[in-house]
Parts: sequence; structure tokens; C-alpha cells
Amino acid sequence: MLKNFFAEEDAIGTVEMILILVVLIGLVIIFKEQLTSLVNKIFKTINSKATSI
Repeated sequence: MLKNFFAEEDAIGTVEMILILVVLIGLVIIFKEQLTSLVNKIFKTINSKATSI
């Protein structure tokens, strides 16, 4: 009985990890344009600071 309990816990952890990944992927898809513009701004800032040194 104790073995079965621990076996069930592993399955629940796997399902939770899959759900978290699905939510994160969904957020990336929804906010793709905003993330792209933010990353571009960050790289432009890094590039301008690196060339000024």
C-alpha cells in the first residue's frame, strides 16, 4: 500500500510539470510580440554601450 502511494505521487508531479510547461508556452505565444520588442531593446542597449567603451 505504501509503495502505491509513492508511485501515485510521481505521476502527480509529472502532470504538474506538464501543466506548468503548457502554461509557460501559452504565455510566450500570447506575448510573443512584446517579448520580441523587449529583447530587441535590451540587445540594442547592450550593443550601444559595448561600442561606446
